[in-house]
Amino acid sequence: METVRLTMAQAIVKWLLNQHTVVDGCQVPIFAGAFGIFGHGNVTCLAEALEPVQDRLPTWRGHNEQSMALAAVAYGKAMRGRRIMVATSSIGPGCTNMVTAAAVAHANRLPLLILSGDTFQHRIVDPVLQQVEVFGDPTVTVCDTFRPVSRYWDRISRPEQIVQSLPQALAVMLDPATRGPAFLALPQDIQAEAYNYPARFFEQQVHYVRRPGPDPRDLERAVTVLAGASRPMIIAGGGVHYSGAVETLTGFAERRGIPVVETVAGKSTLVHDHPNYAGPIGVTGSAAANSVAENADVVVAVGTRLQDFTTGSWAVFKHPEVRFIAINTAGWDAHKQMATPVVGDALVSLEALDGLLGDYRAPASWLAQAQDHIAGWHRYLDSWKVRETRGRPAYAQVIQVINELCDADDYCLSAAGGLPGELTMGWRSKGVGTFDSEYGYSTMGYEVAGAWGAKMARPGSDVIAFVGDGSYLMMNSDVYSTVMTGHKVIFMILDNGGFAVINRLQVHTGGAEFNNLLRTTRNEEYFRVDFAAHAQSMGAIAERVERLEDLPDAWRRAKAADRSYAIIMDIDQYTWTEGGAWWEVGVPEVSDREDVRVARAAWEAERKHQRVGV
Repeated sequence: METVRLTMAQAIVKWLLNQHTVVDGCQVPIFAGAFGIFGHGNVTCLAEALEPVQDRLPTWRGHNEQSMALAAVAYGKAMRGRRIMVATSSIGPGCTNMVTAAAVAHANRLPLLILSGDTFQHRIVDPVLQQVEVFGDPTVTVCDTFRPVSRYWDRISRPEQIVQSLPQALAVMLDPATRGPAFLALPQDIQAEAYNYPARFFEQQVHYVRRPGPDPRDLERAVTVLAGASRPMIIAGGGVHYSGAVETLTGFAERRGIPVVETVAGKSTLVHDHPNYAGPIGVTGSAAANSVAENADVVVAVGTRLQDFTTGSWAVFKHPEVRFIAINTAGWDAHKQMATPVVGDALVSLEALDGLLGDYRAPASWLAQAQDHIAGWHRYLDSWKVRETRGRPAYAQVIQVINELCDADDYCLSAAGGLPGELTMGWRSKGVGTFDSEYGYSTMGYEVAGAWGAKMARPGSDVIAFVGDGSYLMMNSDVYSTVMTGHKVIFMILDNGGFAVINRLQVHTGGAEFNNLLRTTRNEEYFRVDFAAHAQSMGAIAERVERLEDLPDAWRRAKAADRSYAIIMDIDQYTWTEGGAWWEVGVPEVSDREDVRVARAAWEAERKHQRVGV
């Protein structure tokens, strides 16, 4: 047998280089690059292996391990899981900084390969720098913190183990039923060891994302349920995008006369003026979609994990006999809430379901009712354009201005805080697959880093990162990364003086304003951050816009700029888009505050609508 003698780290890199896939008819490397911050644990071996192959596997220097891994996650999302980025760090804090990013990838079912340095397997020099010792179990290191947030986890204790582990890790990341982060702990001494690897291990392989077909028995049951529906509804989740099933779902809805609502991850499945579009659903949804959901008798959930923000904590569906059909590659998701499960790829499953439905079509009056609801919702959104402002504009007003000006292929990106709700409700998608709000894990700090990764995946269109002042202060260093690497992003930095949306929740549940708005925190001096100056210090062009009427000109300057551009605006702390559903949070059963007692009574009233397992 022909062999190749390499260190374990060199063998990993050589294997990565030879894994390919096909995207839009072109064969490309499946691993598009690596984000890396080097330290002891990955600089002497893995970096040595990565440096000579920059023309084939470029390494991008991050400025924070969490943010660089978030950029890798956003890249995987923008590529719809078809290509993967690597994130590598040293041992210790470099490693644990990436736990949050792994959780983001896990919650959102997105591929990410994490290669972390680890302590010595021989343990002779324990404890090494940055090692956390676990009394009673010396086999445990901080790398073990990734176990609950990884779909695949392994510690390579012998160099030959990668022959088994790497293909398994890739299989997990590409399987739509298990897709998520893969984590490999790479002990420093084992990275350096050489082994005679079989040459076949490095032969070029072309991989693809499988399309598992549904069981015919599942389809029969689903057809029986749907064919009896008089008010059916489709929920389009993120799996519709990852499956490439947008066209199939759209055609299915058109032929069957079924209104389509979208989750946060499924947003931009349909463009905003499509006749079957009924709006975003749930807590961050529209009054239109939630009205449809209240009356639906059959709900076809496609590619969604039915998060509480989608279901209004399972209180948005009010029809007493409502039935669910759940189409999903993951059996875990397909079996939720006693749904009729169809375990399979969204595109294949919808095609099969369509073929068995005969001439079934929902009553025309049902779709017409949904169209009336969404028309009312659009009128509500339009009303924000002419509302008088009280000094600072509202989120909704800024969003409507930018939405009108943006191009159809502009990619809108956001994450935690008030912006995901405002954008999910207010952003009217002009192009399919042009929206990313990280709400699977709701991660503050994703916005700036994620925009960097998304721009790598979408070099031909503008990426617009909507980021609040809270998230910007939490993680902003990749503004510099976008400038340094030439990945232009337009940053809309909207400053509401703290964590205004969580302040809203605090007050809405009867609490006093406390520790969320900056002026309600403990401080000796409250002053406003100059975000324009800060962005400029990292190389971006930046300007502050005071009035809505000045925003269009600023937007045109941003579009024309040759590098990242930041537009900063102050935003009203108390004005929000209305139209979402109830969300269950813990409201104190006993309190000295009358407002809390009132909120508790409202909570008890709403909870009566909550569905439990049916």
